Parts: sequence; structure tokens; C-alpha cells
Amino acid sequence: MTCAAAPDTGRAGADCAPDPITVLTDSAEQTAALAGALAPLFRAGDVLLLAGDLGAGKTTFTKGLARALGVTEPVTSPTFTLVRSYRTTPSPGTSTDACSVRSLVHADIFRLDHLREIVDLAIGEMLEEGALAVVEWGDLAIPVLGRDALVMSLLHGSGTDERSATFRLTGYWESRRDDLRARLRSWRSARRE
Repeated sequence: MTCAAAPDTGRAGADCAPDPITVLTDSAEQTAALAGALAPLFRAGDVLLLAGDLGAGKTTFTKGLARALGVTEPVTSPTFTLVRSYRTTPSPGTSTDACSVRSLVHADIFRLDHLREIVDLAIGEMLEEGALAVVEWGDLAIPVLGRDALVMSLLHGSGTDERSATFRLTGYWESRRDDLRARLRSWRSARRE
């Protein structure tokens, strides 16, 4: 049993909260560090949908998250394999329970043409086994995986390496808004116009 509900693949879409949270990073290292700062928020069964143009930092963010979750093997973009799974290792002194993330499932759905193909990846089943799913090009998967997802959009900023990370909370993520805000407190915030 996982701590997050399995996605309802029959739902037509996700209702995103109207109040997104946006922060800025100034480098790839900061984007990875942002992911590391958020790692303690994730529970078994969670879904993180990453959106952004090519080169926006989706894989960089995922690598930072994987490192913070104790993944020791190299994390690469699953552009051609579609899904990669990595075993996580708790930090020394960290207790584990039924809510602990046991594996990181990293998917890239850019090459998929139909929602049914996303369902066929069996991400829902992996979530039931204690995984955290991170889906690149995740905005395309909102109708399938977005019911209780954290949706993050990475956009190129005004500087060469600056990125804007906007978080939209859906479903039970809305109940974790205060925890997310607390984790983001040390990052520069950006006002959406």
C-alpha cells in the first residue's frame, strides 16, 4: 500500500489550484539543489509532472531529486527508453516507513502520441509498489496522471542560466501547500503577471 492514491486513469483532466508558486534559480546547480530541497516532501505513490521546453532543466531537476533520494547510479534522460527506474536509498539516520519512496520512476513521454500509450507505461502500477514518478513533458500526461500530481513548469529566465520554476498543486497536493512553501522559502520568488 502506498501513501498517495493511485492515479485515476479514467479522469478527463486535473483541476489545478489557481494560485501557483513560482521561484527562480540562477544555474543548473541551483535547479538541482531546488530538487534536493523538495525531496523530503515526496511520498511513495506521488507523481511529479515536469513541463518545459528543450533545455529548460527537466532532467537536471530529476538528477538533483534522484541524488537527494539516495540514487547512486547515473540518471539519464529516458527519451528513447521512455521509462527508467532507480532504487532509492534512505540517508543514514533516516527512518523508513510505508510512506518512504522506494524507487524513482523517471519517464519521458515526448515521443508518445496518444494518452493510451501513457497508460500502457504502467506508471500507476509502479506507484502502487512505492515509487515516486517524475514525468518529463508531464503537461501532456495531465489527463492521465494529473489528478493528484504536483505539476512543475520550468521556463528559461532572463539570464542565460536563470530558470523559473512554477508549481501547481492538484488534488491532495493542495493539502501540502504550506509544506511546499516552507521548503521554497529560501529561494527567490517570482511574481506571475
